[in-house]
Amino acid sequence: MKQEKDPAFVKFEGIEKRFGKVTAVKEMDLDIPEGTLVTLLGPSGCGKTTLLRMLAGLESPSKGNIYIKGKRINDTPIHKRNLGMIFQNYALFPHKSIFDNVAFGLKYRNVSKSAIKEKVEKALETVRLPGVGNRMPSQLSGGQQQRIALARAIVIEPDVLLMDEPLSALDENLREDMRREIDNLQQELGVTTIFVTHDQREALSMSDKVVVMKDGFIQQQGTPEDVYNNPFNHFVADFLGHSNFMNSVVKEKAGDFLKITLEDNTECLAVPAGEFNIGDKAELVIRAQKFELGYKDEYVPEQGTNVFFGKIIDRSYMGGEVSYFIELENKFVMHVINFVKRSPYRRKDEVFMRVKPQNCRLLKNLQ
Repeated sequence: MKQEKDPAFVKFEGIEKRFGKVTAVKEMDLDIPEGTLVTLLGPSGCGKTTLLRMLAGLESPSKGNIYIKGKRINDTPIHKRNLGMIFQNYALFPHKSIFDNVAFGLKYRNVSKSAIKEKVEKALETVRLPGVGNRMPSQLSGGQQQRIALARAIVIEPDVLLMDEPLSALDENLREDMRREIDNLQQELGVTTIFVTHDQREALSMSDKVVVMKDGFIQQQGTPEDVYNNPFNHFVADFLGHSNFMNSVVKEKAGDFLKITLEDNTECLAVPAGEFNIGDKAELVIRAQKFELGYKDEYVPEQGTNVFFGKIIDRSYMGGEVSYFIELENKFVMHVINFVKRSPYRRKDEVFMRVKPQNCRLLKNLQ
C-alpha cells in the first residue's frame, strides 16, 4: 500500500523543552503547511520563542522531533537547515555595507561573485530598496533597516522564514507599513513563514493560521476568523480582542442555540462551544464590536436578538470608532466598540445594545 505524503511542511511532534525545573514547551504537536504564514501568538513566557529557537537550531528539544520537508532535523547543524531568520533588533553588521549584510549568507554557500551580485540586487528590489548597497546601516531609518534584514533572510531562498517579534522596535505607523510589506512579500514569494508575536493585530491581519499559546501549551489554532469569532476558552477570548464575560446557567436547548439565564435573570440565546447539559454553569462571551447600539427611546423589538439596556458611563473617541463603557441595571459594565455613523453617544445617554445569538459564545466555566 502506497504511503500518503505528510501534508506538513514543518512538523513538531511531541516537542518538549525544559530549562532545569521549568518546562517552557510541553509535548506539543503542530503541523505547518507549505507556503503558509503561521503566527505563534501569546504573552511573554508562553513558549512561542522557545519553539522558534528549537526549529532554528538555537535550542535543542528535551523530547520529541522536528521535521522540515519530511526530514528529521533535531541533529542538523544550524547552517544546514536553510532557514531565513529575522529578529527584533535587525542584527545587521554595523561595520559592513548594506550589500555585504545582504550577501552574508550567500558567501557561505559557494555562490559565485556574479551570482551573489545578482541575487543581492534582486533581494533589494524585492523589499523596495534598490540602489542602497553601498550605504551603511546607520544611514538608513529603522523601517529601512528592517527591510534590509528581510532582504538578507530571503536572499538565500530559505525553506522556512522565521520571524521573532520583528516589528516591535518600530513605531505604530511603521509597524502598519511593515505588516503589509511582510504579508505581500510572503504572498509573492510563497515561502513558508513562522511569525512570533504578542500583538493580536499582527496575528489577525497577516496570518493564514494563528496558534494561540499559553504556559507552553497550544490553547487554540485555526484561521484568524475562526479563532477570533469562535474562541475555545476564556484565555483565547480575552487575549484576542475586546470581550465581555458574564456568568450564566444553561436553561434549555433552542435549535442550534442554548437559552441561558444570566445572574440578573436576563435570558439570552448563545452558540455553545462544546457540550452542555441543562443546569450547567457557563460563561457568556460577546465581542465588543458585535453590538448594534441605539438610544433607548428608539428601541424597537426585533425577533431573534439578545438585548441589553444601560447608561453610558465612559467613552473613548478614536476617530473612525468609539469605545463605550455602558453600565447595565445590574451594575455590570459592558464594553461596546462602534463605528462612527452619526454623532457619537455621550456620557449619561441611555442606550440599548442588540446582538445576534450567533455572535454570543458560550464557554465552559473552567476558570
